[in-house]
Amino acid sequence: MKLISWNVNGIRACIKKGFFESVAQMDPDVLCLQETKALVSDLEDTVVNPTGYHAIWHSAQKKGYSGVSLWTKTKPKLVLEGYGDPKFDCEGRVVMAEYDNFAIFGVYFPNGQMNPERLQYKLDFYESFFKYVDEMKAQGKNVVICGDYNTAHTEIDLANPKENENTSGFLKIEREWLDRLVERGYVDTFRQFNSAPKHYSWWSYRTNARARNVGWRIDYFWVNDAFAKNVSSAFILPEVTGSDHCPVGITLAL
Repeated sequence: MKLISWNVNGIRACIKKGFFESVAQMDPDVLCLQETKALVSDLEDTVVNPTGYHAIWHSAQKKGYSGVSLWTKTKPKLVLEGYGDPKFDCEGRVVMAEYDNFAIFGVYFPNGQMNPERLQYKLDFYESFFKYVDEMKAQGKNVVICGDYNTAHTEIDLANPKENENTSGFLKIEREWLDRLVERGYVDTFRQFNSAPKHYSWWSYRTNARARNVGWRIDYFWVNDAFAKNVSSAFILPEVTGSDHCPVGITLAL
């Protein structure tokens, strides 16, 4: 199975930039989208019900904000829109599809840059959401957690680490959360296969950052450690345009 995650930074804007052509070329079995920025009622049926896929949508209550979607070729046993915490579900940040072998979460983690309150909201989301995932893992289920984590984990995950030490997205307190995921038995799949720097998934629209590859790796696939052996490859697709993020993905051997 090929699983792909992509922050599209507005599904309607991305469609105008070749989104459907990119999806056809990538041909994922499961596609998780973040920052769709749309209510389902405002989208055309070809988007809400894409050909060849079962699609799940979870929109924010606030119009034009946040929002996630999950497209799957195989009909899941169970789907979730949100995970039951109203403090976070109102912002449309989590979708889940469960199959026989694993469950996949498509997640848009909060951005903490606006103010200290939003940074705390982001940290609270990490705590609340991973408590939920930990409980699934404790039941013996395999989990895949993909999406825009809005945090670069280590210095090799962004082009200018020293200059961004005091920027949300690379704060010590945020990075420690990803350290904690490792301690709690989760694996960053890309780093299973590639330990090199200069692999990024997001570039600012300013200063021609993408062309110069001045970016951040903030989009991830993490899996529980027992399931890591089923991940046969992990990849980043910087050549796929249409958003300030590029798609990231893994292939599973089940």
